[in-house]
Amino acid sequence: MTADTADLTGDETGRIREQRGWYFYDFACSVYSTSVVTVFLGPYLTSVAKAAADADGFVHPLGIPVRAGSVFAYSVSVSIVVAVLLMPLAGAVADRTGRKKPLLAVAAYVGAGATAGMFFLDGDRYALGVVLLIVANASLSVSMALYNAYLPQIATPEERDAVSSRGWAFGYTSGAFVLVLNLILYTGHESFGVSESTAVRICLASAGVWWGAFTLIPLSRLRDRRVVKDGGHAGEGSVGTGWRQLMATLRDMRRHPLTLSFLLAYLIYNDGVQTVISQASIYGSEELGLDQTTLITAVLLVQILAVAGALGMGRLARTHGAKRTILASLAVWTVILGAGYFLPAGAPVWFFALAAAIGMVLGGSQALSRSLFSHLVPRGKEAEYFAAYEMSDRGLSWLGPLVFGLAYQVTGSYRDAILSLVIFFVIGFVLLARVPVRRAVAEAGNPVPDRI
Repeated sequence: MTADTADLTGDETGRIREQRGWYFYDFACSVYSTSVVTVFLGPYLTSVAKAAADADGFVHPLGIPVRAGSVFAYSVSVSIVVAVLLMPLAGAVADRTGRKKPLLAVAAYVGAGATAGMFFLDGDRYALGVVLLIVANASLSVSMALYNAYLPQIATPEERDAVSSRGWAFGYTSGAFVLVLNLILYTGHESFGVSESTAVRICLASAGVWWGAFTLIPLSRLRDRRVVKDGGHAGEGSVGTGWRQLMATLRDMRRHPLTLSFLLAYLIYNDGVQTVISQASIYGSEELGLDQTTLITAVLLVQILAVAGALGMGRLARTHGAKRTILASLAVWTVILGAGYFLPAGAPVWFFALAAAIGMVLGGSQALSRSLFSHLVPRGKEAEYFAAYEMSDRGLSWLGPLVFGLAYQVTGSYRDAILSLVIFFVIGFVLLARVPVRRAVAEAGNPVPDRI
């Protein structure tokens, strides 16, 4: 187990300092999720793939015929499969050695470097974009698993909903700020003396620079915990021992079936959330015929309202509990997707209305899911269990993009693709409603908050 109990009951000043440093990793990496995944890379990589496509609209990576419009969705799916292979190993090694911070640094800077490299994505080099997207997405997933594992070590049970919500709020604040700068550059690219393509590539690369620069703050404030093993050895954390520890973790998780039940529910409904985030810009540009400026403005609206949504839903959780608040957000998500299917093409005002609704539930549903799971993690297994959580958050969110891509490949309609995502929220709602969270917290060996 890690020697973290004293940290939560002793030095309050040190704990708050770590919390403030912790917020800044959301501040650093959320720009990638916003500017790269949500806004620019989907439409831009699709245009690059179309430039490389044959007369029938197909590209042929590794000799496999793929419709150019599905390249981005399939690339997201592949990146997540890669992350699935890496995250459990990183989590097992982190818990065995107690050295989450060096692993966090490696994952963050590999991802930031790949993102900065997107500046060189032009012409018909879609394969370069695919590789960089896979590396950056997988690195982000690994880093977030390690980052999230700090939450139960730096916040008391009563603090976690608020601390998690503030982290998301920090992330959405940075995403909005950088997106304003992107909007200025993109819309005024001619006055800056650059082409539209070059402006997009600068926006992509700048996200990597931002990610790398602000990662220095959490790395300076977060600290690794001493590991105390029953046998008196912390281990060396080699690859072999890491995999053996992973197998032990998987066996251990079977002893906590209610924690696994929550993870299953989260896996399904968050798959829908992540797919909406990653595919919204393609839906807006390809199906609704909206220009890039409209898409950027809509995503900026999401970012601004997501700050208020994350903090507001955190306050609702104090009164109604995290589980009920999350369930309410899933009902709203279902309504949003139903409305999205009927959005008229070429009507930005309705797209903005939908973006506003997404913003109000996006941050809160994610922040409260993270804090709720932190109560279900046995002490001393934070990184390992949060690796499993991140597999549900990003690592196993391959099915939604795959379904979305297949639906488009078969029907040629993004409306059919967006409607297919409703099932993720409906099933996730039903499964989460069946989890007795108070009993799950107690069975994990943690104190049960007054309201959860």
